[in-house]
Amino acid sequence: MKLLTKDELFTQNAPRHEDVPVGKRVLRIGEITAAGRDVFMSATKPGAPLSEFQARLVVATAVDEAGALVFTEEDIANLRRMPAGILNSLAGAAARLNGIGPQALEEAEKNSGAAQSGGSRSGSRYKSASPSVSSSSA
Repeated sequence: MKLLTKDELFTQNAPRHEDVPVGKRVLRIGEITAAGRDVFMSATKPGAPLSEFQARLVVATAVDEAGALVFTEEDIANLRRMPAGILNSLAGAAARLNGIGPQALEEAEKNSGAAQSGGSRSGSRYKSASPSVSSSSA
C-alpha cells in the first residue's frame, strides 16, 4: 500500500456532511474539526442541561454550503428555545456524523436530571468514528 503524503492528507479529506430536514428546508450538519471539538469540549460543562449540550453540538457542527459555521455561541439560547424534536434531530445527526456515541448523549441527559438511569457510564464523550452511511459529500 502506498503511503499518504502530507498534501494528500490535507486536500483529499474533505469533511463529510448530512443535510437534516427542518420544515421545508434543510440544515447542513458537518464533521467537526479538531479545533472545533476542543471548543465544544471546553464549553460543555458537566451537569449541563441536555438542551444546552445539544445546542452546543449544533453550534459546533452546523455549516453553510462553503463549510463555514452557521451559528455562534450567542445562538445557544435561541436553539434551546426550539421545539425539542428539531433540536433532537439536529444533535442526533451531529452525534452520528462525528462519532459521538449514544453514551455521550445519555450522559448529558443523565447529568441534566432529565433521565433516571442507574447504569454505569464511561466518562468518554467520543468513540471511534467510522464513515457514516447516511452522510453525503459536497
